Amino acid sequence: MARRGKKSRPLSLALQGGGAHGAFTWGVLERLTECEDIEIRSITATSAGAMNAAAFISGYQKDGNEGARQSLSNFWQDISRRGASLYAMKPNSLAGEMLSSNPFAAFSPHSIATAMTSFLSPYDLNPFDLNPLREAVTGMIDFEAVRASDIQLFVAATNVETGKVKIFKGEEITSDAILASACLPNTFRAVEIEGTPYWDGGYLGNPSLFPLFYTNAPKDILLVTLNPLERKGTPRTAGEIQDRLNEITFNAALLGELRAIAFVQKLLGKNLLTRAVQNQYKKLNIHAIRGGEALRSLRLETKYDTSWPFLTNLRDKGRAHAEEWIGSCLDQVGKQSSVDIHGTFLDGSES
Repeated sequence: MARRGKKSRPLSLALQGGGAHGAFTWGVLERLTECEDIEIRSITATSAGAMNAAAFISGYQKDGNEGARQSLSNFWQDISRRGASLYAMKPNSLAGEMLSSNPFAAFSPHSIATAMTSFLSPYDLNPFDLNPLREAVTGMIDFEAVRASDIQLFVAATNVETGKVKIFKGEEITSDAILASACLPNTFRAVEIEGTPYWDGGYLGNPSLFPLFYTNAPKDILLVTLNPLERKGTPRTAGEIQDRLNEITFNAALLGELRAIAFVQKLLGKNLLTRAVQNQYKKLNIHAIRGGEALRSLRLETKYDTSWPFLTNLRDKGRAHAEEWIGSCLDQVGKQSSVDIHGTFLDGSES
């Protein structure tokens, strides 16, 4: 009876990519759907985040929150079942076999495999364009249901030819759009859609927040990150350097957007914009579940680990962090931000 009087809290989600680490986001979504006060209306997502979003909406359209949870579980179980072939495609598996008895293997198979891709591409190593993700995405997600849903979905990919971000939405949301958003160019061939090649969206938007600004998406945005922002100390081994470069690269676009949001929100808060300009923007409330900090100890190669115990462990971590966020921040939804953008994501001296 107490819950019956509560109003639902409309929420936009922004889901970062991160390979198998996306199972953390699975846990977050699972827990959020168990909270009757939350209504997810819009999602912007990239790579693994886009897969989570599509699976979520596919199930939600058929059977509400229960359907969303079941669809996510089915999707990740299928990813795990296909894990052997997916793991076999990761670059360092080839290098690992070649270098298992090499005394220089201390440089790590992953880092050496990364160097190998400078002269061996997926077009050389994968002539038949095999992609185990394709079977999981097409087999487990009902894209007609996704396109028919009232939940808005925005999926980011990188246009290889122009170097600009492409946002797929509405009728553009297909299995190819999701695969394009998750297309790491050192692992998979570019995904062509209507003659245009696309790579992973994380290079330009991980995730892209701007689609939420120009629609009727809820002004409260919950950002779920998978890449740590800070890592103390200087990386010294080849593997450590590559890991850190990956984190910085896939956080760069997001930090740029957050910096712009912080600047505009500051101007709005101090009434430094004319009324005509103010009407072009809306006051945003930013919230965050920082999975990247929870996953900081995991090496880059674990993003290819699809073993069921590993995935469910990440799911449980995501559930726990979502539980903590609900307990400490949910009451601020609709009222104010629960995270300080400058203090959390940017240099505090910019505030």
